Amino acid sequence: KQAWELNADWQLFASGGDRVEQSGNLTPAGLPGFVGIPGDDRRLMDLAGTIENDDRFRALHRIDRLSVGYASENVVLRLGRQALSWGNGLIFSPMDIVNPFDPTTVDTEYKFGDDMVYGQYLLDNGDDVQFSHVFRRDPLTGNSVSDVATTALKYHGILGDAEIDLLIGRSYDEATFGIGGNKSIGGAVWRGDVVFSDTVSGSRFQLVTNLSYSWIWGGRNMSGVVEYFFTEFGQQSGQYDIVSLAQNTALTSRLARGESFTLGRNYLAGGLTVEVNPLWLVTPNLFANLDDGSALLQVTTVYSISDNAEFVGAVNLPMGPNGSEFGGISGDQNNLFYSTEWSLFAQVAWYF
Repeated sequence: KQAWELNADWQLFASGGDRVEQSGNLTPAGLPGFVGIPGDDRRLMDLAGTIENDDRFRALHRIDRLSVGYASENVVLRLGRQALSWGNGLIFSPMDIVNPFDPTTVDTEYKFGDDMVYGQYLLDNGDDVQFSHVFRRDPLTGNSVSDVATTALKYHGILGDAEIDLLIGRSYDEATFGIGGNKSIGGAVWRGDVVFSDTVSGSRFQLVTNLSYSWIWGGRNMSGVVEYFFTEFGQQSGQYDIVSLAQNTALTSRLARGESFTLGRNYLAGGLTVEVNPLWLVTPNLFANLDDGSALLQVTTVYSISDNAEFVGAVNLPMGPNGSEFGGISGDQNNLFYSTEWSLFAQVAWYF
């Protein structure tokens, strides 16, 4: 059976306040500023239109899905703006070099798209091969060039009660190799990925491993996950001031491109989902930097309002001293620290 499909999504964004104003101060240092509003300066197609852009308020509209797809019994092909997720990390995903995701994102149902060609071939034994090529533009010249593109090939295999992933790719002119998988251990599932990147600053190693488990307690469904993440792209010195970070060009370039989302090297994260009732879920999450002792506590809640409406809410509480990743990194001025502070998130989604 053959099938064609066309996907198109339109988005409207607006944000204002101190965070928008101060984010501009991070750009000259090569660090990411406010990322709540996506842009198309690096994407092949510029499908965004600015409505308002001043020091304290930004608003734009854009098309984030625009792709045509074809699927048969063994072949899947898609061309255009779309999203793709690879890797076995449940919170951190170093193998997801094609279309990375910020691990602290509250609404994980929707992922921003990139302009790519994607293909998948399904083998008769259940294994599959996936290919992706992401087209990008140099934000300085506006030209589409190969050294900012991403090309990757991933093999997914089934080995008894385990699964394995093999990755080879080239992203932003850096060769990347990865191996990962998952296996059932008793009633739990163990997952992990190991990724090597050959950069102009030398080779870099990343590792993620996690354990997830589901159970029933007090008549309620429960599920938990604990995950460890290590990255050689992080600051080895433990100094997170802007001057020190700017010297780690391998990290700052990845931060600016949206490939990395952390400053340190060692992280421990975990979450516990509690089904208060069949319509209401509560999930406390903790993201801890093991190098400086700072952390981000995030409590999310999902409530089903009706068959086609859902409420998503969250509170984010950064913890740590000044100069730490979550406590606030030091700026280039005396007694100035850049921190997200505490924040609230609320969203109502309507499906039709």
